Amino acid sequence: MAVLRERGQREVFCGLAGIVWLHRKIQDAFFLVVGSRTCAHLLQSAAGVMIFAEPRFATAILQDRDLAGMADCNEELDRVVHELLARRPDIGTLFLVGSCPSEVIKLDLDTAAERLTREQQGRVRILAYSGSGIETTFTQGEDTCLTALVPEMPAADDPALLVVGTLPDIVEDQFRRLFSAMGFDAIDAPVHFLPSRTAAELPPVGAATKVLAAQPFVGDTVAALVARGAELIEAPYPFGVEGTRAWLGAAAAAFDIPDVQVDAACAGPIARAERGLERYREQLAGKRISFLPDSQLELPLGRFLARECGMTLVEVGVPYLDRRMMDAELALLPTPERLSEGQDLEAQLDRLRADRPDLTVCGLGLANPLEAEGLTTKWSIELVFSPVHGFDQAPDLAELFARPLNRRARLAF
Repeated sequence: MAVLRERGQREVFCGLAGIVWLHRKIQDAFFLVVGSRTCAHLLQSAAGVMIFAEPRFATAILQDRDLAGMADCNEELDRVVHELLARRPDIGTLFLVGSCPSEVIKLDLDTAAERLTREQQGRVRILAYSGSGIETTFTQGEDTCLTALVPEMPAADDPALLVVGTLPDIVEDQFRRLFSAMGFDAIDAPVHFLPSRTAAELPPVGAATKVLAAQPFVGDTVAALVARGAELIEAPYPFGVEGTRAWLGAAAAAFDIPDVQVDAACAGPIARAERGLERYREQLAGKRISFLPDSQLELPLGRFLARECGMTLVEVGVPYLDRRMMDAELALLPTPERLSEGQDLEAQLDRLRADRPDLTVCGLGLANPLEAEGLTTKWSIELVFSPVHGFDQAPDLAELFARPLNRRARLAF
């Protein structure tokens, strides 16, 4: 499959956005962004938290004196952290999150985390990672966060399955039930998830650990786990019926669980998902769709929409193409008219205007201008925030794409 590689102006969301779903998942963690007022406004608006609430994230705002080198940023950071921990003794793990401003002034948060951890004498685990949006796409904020957790994971030699990538609790519970029904309990192979619901209970990792990625943007985390001896299971991602069945089947095959047991465990959920998908297939079949590069979900979502919903892929753009994480998806992806990596925004918009697809999946910054030009759009970030993995969520995933088409049809006059 030919890949159009582009390098130019990009339109992407900030990597700090990952905090919005990570702070909900890791219930004993606190995320302290070292950044500007813009960072604070982004988190406040993206997370939709009331100002009188007690969220588990905040921003240590760099002032003009900090940026000009007139103040000792490390002293100020230490003061803020001490005040925070005194006020919030429930914090088990504190993440110092780098931003564009903190990286521009070369503030070494890794060293700061080590210094503060020593001062706390084991009462609080303090880690650092980068959420900067200078050279990344917004979902990589989760990847850098999980990578920072890998060195903290205990070692283990027993066989286990480790599912990597943040999943909503309801989806994680569904997968746990499916893994149990498939026979993982019977072979004494526990199933762990990273991130876990509390950072205090990190899953173990070792040479007998097999890693199954639930999100396509956790490549650095997978590399860090492999460096600790784990083995990656190559599989499509659990979007739609086909992807979820293949994902579960790959996990079962890695542990020598017979395929007949997988079929038995999946029969009921697959039947429910197929019934739910019927109405949306009628609305989506034959419609043309383009993906602008934003979330790294573009390939598995394109595969789902083309193979299970009958949509035609015009352009599938990805921020970067990680072959190790995407080979199984590329093998299933119906050939789009165009597969692109990276972005040259103006050139891509020119192609989009010429293609005039029925639906365009793009970032927040492009959606309204494209709607003003008469194009129907879907926010890519909504696909990251919403529970869309697994059999039971397949109809909900299809509905997310049908909804803007229905809105356009109702507004047409």
